[in-house]
Amino acid sequence: MVDYTLVKKAEEFHGHICPFLVLGLRASEIAMKRLGVKKASAEETIGEEILAIIECNNCFADGVQVATGCTLGNNSLIYLDVGKNAVTLVKRDEWRGIRVYVDSEKIREKYFNREARELFEKVVVRREGSREDNEKLRKMWSEIGLLMANAPEELFEIEEVNVAEIERAPIFESVRCEICGELAMKTRVRTVNGKTICLSCLGECEAIVGRGIVPNFKTPFRR
Repeated sequence: MVDYTLVKKAEEFHGHICPFLVLGLRASEIAMKRLGVKKASAEETIGEEILAIIECNNCFADGVQVATGCTLGNNSLIYLDVGKNAVTLVKRDEWRGIRVYVDSEKIREKYFNREARELFEKVVVRREGSREDNEKLRKMWSEIGLLMANAPEELFEIEEVNVAEIERAPIFESVRCEICGELAMKTRVRTVNGKTICLSCLGECEAIVGRGIVPNFKTPFRR
């Protein structure tokens, strides 16, 4: 069972309580228990000793970061852009991991009534909800989310997996763009007509947006 204090921390991080945020907490809790680890400590996050591998970039991912302490910023979170609600927790020195997968159809059947599904479709999918609809969905999502804290392990697919070794985050030097004058990681600049130019000034880079990793994404800044 996920502790309510942890749910509140996840709410602060994510902005609201919702079903898959709490499922990310619960799946992580299961994986940590099976692997015999706790939330990554200062030493473990500095050394990237415990890794969380996620397969989605939705609410579930935020629950994983809060529960495990493995985040995008501390380089202990690995994102696979495959669109599945799953997390694998692995110790770097063993490369034996626990993968926990959530089948969203099973979740909907057990926890979501017709009103909840229709409201989600209206507010989130079609973006047609009124302020009242948004507030109603927020309350409903919070209630359903709190139920997820007690989701039984039988609702999850849990397996032990071997994980191929993953490199630690390398440190690259920064170089100065000759157009904007800003420093950028050396691997994120290009030489064009003899000039060192950052990807922002070139106007295109890879980006993670709602649909996942998008190559050749047009940088949105208008100066």
